[in-house]
Amino acid sequence: MGHHTFDVERADALEDPERYEYCSREELLAALDVGPTTDTDAVIADIGSGTGFYTDAVAPCAELVYAVDVQSAMHDKYRTKGHPENISFVTAEASSLPFESNELDAAFSTMTYHEFAGPDALSELARVIRPGGRVVTVDWSKTGTGESGPPRSERYELADAVREFTAAGFTTVNAASRIETFIHISRR
Repeated sequence: MGHHTFDVERADALEDPERYEYCSREELLAALDVGPTTDTDAVIADIGSGTGFYTDAVAPCAELVYAVDVQSAMHDKYRTKGHPENISFVTAEASSLPFESNELDAAFSTMTYHEFAGPDALSELARVIRPGGRVVTVDWSKTGTGESGPPRSERYELADAVREFTAAGFTTVNAASRIETFIHISRR
């Protein structure tokens, strides 16, 4: 599997509302088990936040959201766009997160799992997610058509994600394949 980063020169494409076709705001909030009717003191990390498209969707339902990206240039784009006050920018690899053990109530990645997947990253997520906390992964599926997203050779199948999260100590809450993507919700 190829691990790459999204081209900063194409970052404006990350703000396209058509991205909700692959995962709506409401679906993401439900998967994270946060929303207007839940306690909003949650601390959540967006792994591979890019320009903050999905980070912005989660921010109103949390006390603090870490926008985690390996490219500081993505953070620059996000800052220029404007961001909610409860966003904290973190430039780090998913395999080396600068959080305390059990610090996060939840984490999510939308269309970025293929960029960081591996035992080191999942072990690190297991370290920083509190017991009972969730990780929501929505990514391009290897079984998809390949018309959108990265080449199929860089993608994972849902079964790969389930197996890798299980090996890292997570329990699957829900897992579903779609036409082009998959969603995997796990609990530590």
